[in-house]
Amino acid sequence: MSTIDEKRVYADKSGKTELFVAAALGVVAVDVSDDRIGGFGVERRCTALDVAGEGGRIAVATDEATLLDDGRGEGFEEVGFGSAVAVGFDGDTLLAADGSGRVARCSVAAATDPDSWTAAGEVDNPRAIDGALVAAADGVHRADDGGLSHVGLDDARDVSAAGVPLAATGSGLYALGNGWMDALSGSFRVVASDGRRAHAVGDGRVFSRTEENEWEAVDAPVDERIVGVTHGPATYAVTESGTLLLDAGDGWRSQALGLDGIAGVAHRFVEE
Repeated sequence: MSTIDEKRVYADKSGKTELFVAAALGVVAVDVSDDRIGGFGVERRCTALDVAGEGGRIAVATDEATLLDDGRGEGFEEVGFGSAVAVGFDGDTLLAADGSGRVARCSVAAATDPDSWTAAGEVDNPRAIDGALVAAADGVHRADDGGLSHVGLDDARDVSAAGVPLAATGSGLYALGNGWMDALSGSFRVVASDGRRAHAVGDGRVFSRTEENEWEAVDAPVDERIVGVTHGPATYAVTESGTLLLDAGDGWRSQALGLDGIAGVAHRFVEE
């Protein structure tokens, strides 16, 4: 089994993907190239509760602070929001929510200044943020310049804003069209999409959206609870007990990271 300090070097790469895994140990960075899983190590020790990526930037929610790596090589620094349970990007805007339900937003460029954060409102038990959408126990909300507005559903566990918005809830998977429309029945906890590819996790099964806009079950190589999915050059997923999954089009590969308390995964692509 690989250790947290293991490094592997791959030659002839035009670029690599960095995965950022939110774990009880901290933020763990994993290098991947095509369908090969490389070295991994701890970037920041903390209790990481959520992670999000956008345009090379990575945000992390921790029990003590909200962290931002702007992709310029300086690593993570604390921003002016405080502790958080969920983070997300809406273009050049960073959103965060804390355990009390407070949701606020700020431009990425000014995020380290506490006075630059604008309160959007409050939700009940925030669980995830993607784009302008916030998933919470009292449904899906939209945060924008006008504040926070409830846009439907109940018991929302996860949201995806790219392309057709999707919501994972305790009663099913929903797609936003003329209102929220049923996509799959069951209890769902994870959904992710880049606008082209989409995956959802519910009732112990993984589903992928086809080109015909249908959902089909896919076989995962491990019988573990998947808690996060992100789409880059490949599809990446992590399990709560510390297994990284990767599908570059030829089936799933897996790697045990030797971690537990995994909460999510985000990515950025680095050209070389």
